[in-house]
Amino acid sequence: MHTPHYSVLRTRLVELREAKGITQAEVAAKLGKPQSYVSKYERGERRLDIIELIAVANALGVDPVQLFAELMSQKPLLDKLESVFYRGDIK
Repeated sequence: MHTPHYSVLRTRLVELREAKGITQAEVAAKLGKPQSYVSKYERGERRLDIIELIAVANALGVDPVQLFAELMSQKPLLDKLESVFYRGDIK
């Protein structure tokens, strides 16, 4: 849950929610979950599986396929972050 890749995902989900002016409570209501569910995945205390991630994207009004494509387009950045995270390399 605390890998650079997952941090980018968590950050992006928060950015999308805030850009739409939606509260954690509103997302949670759309998901049929308590507000703490959203808080925990945003803070990295809870990992989302693929089915949950699709539901979150839909609750945010975001196409899950576009979200995945956006995240994959950041692969060079993610690879560099992963290098630093796992091996301590700074290039």
